[in-house]
Amino acid sequence: MSTNLKDPGPYLARLGFDAPPPPTLDTLRQLQLRHTAAFPFETIATLLRQPVPVDLPSLERKLLHDGRGGYCFELNRLFLALLQHLGFDARPLTARVIEGAAPLARTHLLLLVTIDGVAWTSDVGFGGMVPTAPLRLDTEAVQPTPHEPYRLLARDGGWLLRARVAGDWRDLYAFDLQPQLDIDLEVGSWYVSTHPGSPFLGYLRVARTGAGIRKTLANGRYTLHRLGAASERRELADADAVMQVLREEFELRLPDGPALREALEARLAADTETRDRTSASA
Repeated sequence: MSTNLKDPGPYLARLGFDAPPPPTLDTLRQLQLRHTAAFPFETIATLLRQPVPVDLPSLERKLLHDGRGGYCFELNRLFLALLQHLGFDARPLTARVIEGAAPLARTHLLLLVTIDGVAWTSDVGFGGMVPTAPLRLDTEAVQPTPHEPYRLLARDGGWLLRARVAGDWRDLYAFDLQPQLDIDLEVGSWYVSTHPGSPFLGYLRVARTGAGIRKTLANGRYTLHRLGAASERRELADADAVMQVLREEFELRLPDGPALREALEARLAADTETRDRTSASA
């Protein structure tokens, strides 16, 4: 898999840089915050059950030229290439997302960045709870970010990432420093985008940050989270309403043709049927 960006200029310009910045902690903080606001997390491809290639030419085309976002194996893979181009000591790690008691596969990609001998995690691809600042690895102290506070706790030879949400600490994912090869990233992305048990297959999940806000979309439910205020939730009426939110709130350029509308209609209908069944049995 190619490790070199074809042309970093458009990528840096999208993040507000007219020249390559130095590989410093301040630069990393700026890049991570700006990246989560500029490039949405989105699973349109897995909703459509399409392949999700993670080679750099495909990622540059999709994210930099086609007006799309992506999920962790896309967003963090491209971000890694940018950091390495800028001279950062950065490499990929994989994590197990925390959902219930059963351990899950390593289906999340994050980055380890070492600056002046200090190790930091950097992540621009964790959906609605993506950290908007790098997190120092050698402390269990609460670490503020422009959004929620986070903590990294030593657990079982690795680390557990937690975030404080609405006053409560929530477990997000667990990881260690095991080296990851390109093939590991390809297999992880293939699993997430094709396995029948993947939470992304046939589902739409979208997220984007902004100054003091997070926007999320889960199939037909759009939510605006404001720091220090109650979240605003809205059930979208139909596929056209979802596509409007994708364009206007997430600034995504949608694929041509009827496939997306048809997939959304099927997904919304299935969700309505599930809710009706649940209500009837309550």
